[in-house]
Formats: sequence, structure tokens, C-alpha cells
Amino acid sequence: MKHWTIEQVAWDRFDPSKVDPEVVPLIKAAAMVERNGDDYALYLKSVFHDDPDFSQAADNWAVEEIQHGDALGRWASLADPTFEYMPSFQKYREGYTIDVKADASVRGSRTGELIARCMVETGTSSYYTALGESSEEPVLKEICRLIAADEYRHFKLFYDHMKRYLARENLSVAKRLRVALSRIGETEDDELAFAFHCSNDPEGVPYEHNRCSAGYMGRAMGYYRFRHIERSTSMIFKSVGLDPHGRIAYLSARLGWRLLCWKRDKFRRMLDARPATPLRQAA
Repeated sequence: MKHWTIEQVAWDRFDPSKVDPEVVPLIKAAAMVERNGDDYALYLKSVFHDDPDFSQAADNWAVEEIQHGDALGRWASLADPTFEYMPSFQKYREGYTIDVKADASVRGSRTGELIARCMVETGTSSYYTALGESSEEPVLKEICRLIAADEYRHFKLFYDHMKRYLARENLSVAKRLRVALSRIGETEDDELAFAFHCSNDPEGVPYEHNRCSAGYMGRAMGYYRFRHIERSTSMIFKSVGLDPHGRIAYLSARLGWRLLCWKRDKFRRMLDARPATPLRQAA
């Protein structure tokens, strides 16, 4: 069940004078990934084929993810009237595929799969919170707030199902942590980089993973503040069975913040060192 609808967003409050040009390419790319939620739901339903309760939850989750993509795509089209949301998404879907008929989780267990989903929701909840807090454009601020709240509820959804499977599979803390760290590391794979390419590169520009990853990450990481990393770390610790508010969690957050700043600066240097590839934008 949706907690909000696109029609409830105050689109008439859109203020082009308050649009941050650096955030527009990110919103376009995010729309691609969010809109692809139905394929992820098919994958999850295949992995959990004999769990009707979770399958229903996956269907409900996908409906909200698709709405996220549509809301972000609509905002991006206001910020850049030349942006073609659905054709860009079709290109993304054709080039980035998911094994929707998998008969087992790529994480090695159902508990591991649900921990990985918790990591995704942790990341998106923090990301949209960071974008919303930094934006002065009122419609984007509202959309980010609504999506961040959904993503936090999704975290709780997957966390509750994870606890149910953990009681059966008894995955150790070490194995849970390994799955979590592995999934966090995948943020630099093709999913986001290819989304950036499909939604931002002019027609005819070939996909280059390193360039597109730097284009996305170099911008996205600039919106985070330490409080967002601290909150994410608490959610990660909770997911794997560690104290989310202890000294180790705090020290891990400080380390994570330093790592993010280092990567942010590395990606920005990569962008500065390469010949500029013009992004699609309004004239």
C-alpha cells in the first residue's frame, strides 16, 4: 500500500531558479534504478518462491519503487525539458539485466539476501535524506523526503523478514557482516554507472564504466555529511547483529566518513583529469 501518490506532490511549487545543476544528472540516474524495481521484485519472488507472505511484500515494495522512479523522472523533466524519461529507462533496461528466474540467492542464503536488501535501503534512505536536506528547490525537497521515508520503511520490512529467516538459517555475525560489506562495495558496479550513462550521455556517446561511475559518484558523494554516514552505520550494525549505538559503531562511522571523503575527492579528480563529455541538458 502506497503511503503517498505522485498526484499529492505539490508540482506547482517547482522553482527552476532554485535547481542545483549538479543534482539534475543524479536525479535522472536515480529515476532509472528506482523504476527498475519490478525486475528486482521478480528476482526476489523467484528466490522466495515458496514464501507467499514475502512475495506479496515484494510486490508492494516494487509498486513504491516504481513510483519513486516516476516521481524523480517527472521532476527531472521539469528541471530539464529535453530529458526523455521513458526512452532513457528503456535503454537502461535493455542494457542492464537481472536474473529474474534465479532459483537461489546470489548471497548464498535467504538471510544473506535480506541483509543485502537492508544495505540497499540503508543507502537509499540516507542518500535521499542528504539530497533533500541540501536542496533549495521545494518540489525536489518534498520528493526526497517522501522517498527517504519509504526507503526507511523498506529497510524495516526486509529487516523483519531477515530476522525470521535468521532463526532458521542461523547465519553467524561474521557471515552477515561479510554479506553487508560485499553489497556496500557493489555501489560502484554497473548499476548506477550505466544508469548515469543512459540518462545523461548524448546519443552516440559510448558507455565507459570509469567515466560514468566518476560522473555519478563524484557528484553524489558531495551531498553527504557525517550525520548521514553515522545514521547509515547504525542501520548496518543493526542489520548484522552488532550494537548500533556503541563505540565501535561510532568509530566505524568516522572511518566510513573518511573513506567517503577520500573516494569523493578521487572521483572529482578523475572528472577534472578527463576531457569533458557534455551531458544532455536543457538549452
